[in-house]
Amino acid sequence: MDLERLIDIDRSLLLSFNGSDSMFLDGLAYVLTAGLTWLPLYLALFYLVVKNNETMAQIGLIVGCTILCIFLADGVSEYIVKPWVARPRPSNDPIIKYSVQIVNNIRGMDYSFFSAHAANTMSIATFFCLLVRSKLLSFFLVLWSLVNCWTRMYLGLHYPGDILVGIVWGVSVGCLVYLLYRKVYTMLRPKLNYVSTHYTSTGYALSDVHVVIVMLMLAFCYAAIRGVTVIQ
Repeated sequence: MDLERLIDIDRSLLLSFNGSDSMFLDGLAYVLTAGLTWLPLYLALFYLVVKNNETMAQIGLIVGCTILCIFLADGVSEYIVKPWVARPRPSNDPIIKYSVQIVNNIRGMDYSFFSAHAANTMSIATFFCLLVRSKLLSFFLVLWSLVNCWTRMYLGLHYPGDILVGIVWGVSVGCLVYLLYRKVYTMLRPKLNYVSTHYTSTGYALSDVHVVIVMLMLAFCYAAIRGVTVIQ
């Protein structure tokens, strides 16, 4: 199968995800894709880290690794791959743009391949899944990333191929940064195993993990309520 055939399949798949006749879904996708919508989640993750680490060095290490995830995921996409590949966004692609449904006239001015949203969210989700080792939190963090991926296709800002590559790169970045974290962490504190119904295996209190999950669910609820009114 040649490249042109793959691109044609990618365009066809996009139209399965892009837009709808629902004003509610338009508003929901519009709100969910905004970074500020997820500020409560970021604050809750910071709370989780501060509450469950004993020294500023440990806290700083995790914060630094999180920033590194974003730097690698976003930086490679925005400053290396996108300018090199120079693939127009679906909303600006002369071949498909008239078939793509646009919400609130959002088209995006830069390139499409690959999705920084997908890479960023999945790198953070992967890193914290490995860090905390809570199955419930892992489920919600991966769901959060996938919801962000869906919004990018729904809004006509990325092709499924852009999303898939972004997810793969995000998982890779999250895993690599976690390996770096473990190497540095063992210098700051010996390895401990937590065997308790109140903690994860890496020592994070389940009550604090639940705070993150609640804040994430509240962010989803806010998006659903805000989505009703945001589209004019």
